[in-house]
Amino acid sequence: MNILVVADVYPPEVSSAANLMKELAEGLKKRGHNILVATAYPKYYLPKELEGQKFELFSDEAGIKIIRIKTLPLKKVNFIIRGVSQLFLPFLFFFKIKKYIREKLDVVIVYSPPLPLALVGGMIKRYYGAKFILNIQDIFPQNAIDLGVLKGWKHKPAVWLFERIEKKVYKEADKITFHSEGGRKFLIEKKGVPEEKIVTLHNWIDIEPFKNLTKDISFRKKYGLESKFIILFGGIMGPAQGLEFVCEVAQKVADLKDLVFLLVGDGSEKPKIEEFINKHSLKNIVIKPFVSKEEYPYLVKDSDVGMVCLNSKNKTSFVPGKILGYMAAGKPIIAFLNKESDGFAVLNEVGCGYAVKSDDLEEAEKITRKIYAEKDRLKEIGENGFKYASENLAVDVILNKLEKLFFGS
Repeated sequence: MNILVVADVYPPEVSSAANLMKELAEGLKKRGHNILVATAYPKYYLPKELEGQKFELFSDEAGIKIIRIKTLPLKKVNFIIRGVSQLFLPFLFFFKIKKYIREKLDVVIVYSPPLPLALVGGMIKRYYGAKFILNIQDIFPQNAIDLGVLKGWKHKPAVWLFERIEKKVYKEADKITFHSEGGRKFLIEKKGVPEEKIVTLHNWIDIEPFKNLTKDISFRKKYGLESKFIILFGGIMGPAQGLEFVCEVAQKVADLKDLVFLLVGDGSEKPKIEEFINKHSLKNIVIKPFVSKEEYPYLVKDSDVGMVCLNSKNKTSFVPGKILGYMAAGKPIIAFLNKESDGFAVLNEVGCGYAVKSDDLEEAEKITRKIYAEKDRLKEIGENGFKYASENLAVDVILNKLEKLFFGS
């Protein structure tokens, strides 16, 4: 089948979403499909060595055809500029897709967010006769309303517009996937999505990169953390993560002199976090820029615990993809989550870490001290996650379920 994957991020950009899309494209290609990818031109979350590099607008990468599309500013700008830029996305994408793809398309898979990009799915469905599968990761604009990004009378027109877009793409999609059962139920009960149209499809994780790490790469040495107990957060530092809560936890456990919170990544909230650290003279938080996809498994290997944080203002049942990455690496997990997150159920079921609500500072301090005190059990806890990921979340396991949607009614 000719399958087009549409997403705003794709490697060499560094993010869990970019990795997810590459693994999807490569996994489907291995199954004999002809894969094309349409994505935004990479310029935001790049490894330092690739900053300023020029990339081909149309290329063939190991048999996968990649269309990279220059867009208006999408990241590291205020929400008004970002919103306007997102509204142009489907038209820019569709124009370039028509330019480069002349053959028939059987399936188009669109990754959302951003929500407006999902409109291109309907355009491609009509123009190419493709089946439109919408993969939803965040429920927008609901999450922006919950976080206070879209609030008050001045944002009512934007909320109205995005809710109309939301309704349109849900109607146009032939199938919709969400990565947790709680999110699926939310879309059925609160957004009126027909039950038969939406399925729970857990995000997948490629376990292979975390095996046989033979290169001489030591982030402990590089960052001067050889003797530290490292709790790692790797990824986007945005409003949805609420990482200022992590700073508050760090204040509470400052007496544990060898414990350090290592935050690796970038995002709109990074300046606020740095300001908090400086204001309170926190010595147990270290911030570093993104590392490459190839180096990331070594970064996780050098940590003791993987950390996840979601802003307590979130109201949807989102399960952070970082949980899966830590599972694949066999690392125990500490999670600060909004009370609606399905992440609580995942960690409890698997037994691979601890989770508390991300507005309960006292309990967050307790589980941080608890996992620090359980140094002799970390391997056992991490292996629980690895076993679960291997049996339930491997790429082939999830792609078997996804492929059935290509042929189903």
